[in-house]
Amino acid sequence: MDGKEDNELLLSGIQHFQFCKRQWALIHIEQQWEENVHTIEGQHVHRKADQPFTREKRGDKLIVRAMPVRSSELGLTGVCDVVEFIRSDQGVPIHGADGTYLPYPVEYKRGKPKSGDEDIVQLVAQAICLEEMLLCEVRTGYLFYNEIKHRVKVPITDEWKDKVKRLVGEMQDYYKRRHTPKVKTGAYCRACSLQHICLPDLMNKRSVKSYVEGKMAE
Repeated sequence: MDGKEDNELLLSGIQHFQFCKRQWALIHIEQQWEENVHTIEGQHVHRKADQPFTREKRGDKLIVRAMPVRSSELGLTGVCDVVEFIRSDQGVPIHGADGTYLPYPVEYKRGKPKSGDEDIVQLVAQAICLEEMLLCEVRTGYLFYNEIKHRVKVPITDEWKDKVKRLVGEMQDYYKRRHTPKVKTGAYCRACSLQHICLPDLMNKRSVKSYVEGKMAE
């Protein structure tokens, strides 16, 4: 997003880092990127949510889309797809709205719920940013999956926050040292948009699918 400081990392990168540290480094340190069907579908899903900083009032709910967020503590900056502010006596005041509200981040994803934690850590990172900005506690967030047309409730626990802080600390260390981890192949390589960049020699000789299947058979 605009206004990114030199020492700040993009919040969206934490999902790449959790999925594959090398993928994150190729994108965020070496500035390399390739689109595949998954990234294109993901961009299509986000277009519905990313209507730059628009607000909509529905009863006791205030919906803010494409909300910029930042954490000075973590050194992260990014954009929440949607933040739903629900009116509550335990909430905080929101500029231009009567009463007090509690925030609930909602992240839109293509496909269906994943077996890994990459979507959850991104959502928790958004919650940490909101807590720092609004000086309140964010206890719950949601992941909306386009394939199942359903949102999944995610408790924002201290354990998840601690994990995110450890991940971001490692990201910051890699970024300062401009360190790109070595290749660690796995089944996830088949869906990676950077497989031709990450494994160029391998891709010229055989498909990642055949390579991974061979490794799994060993």
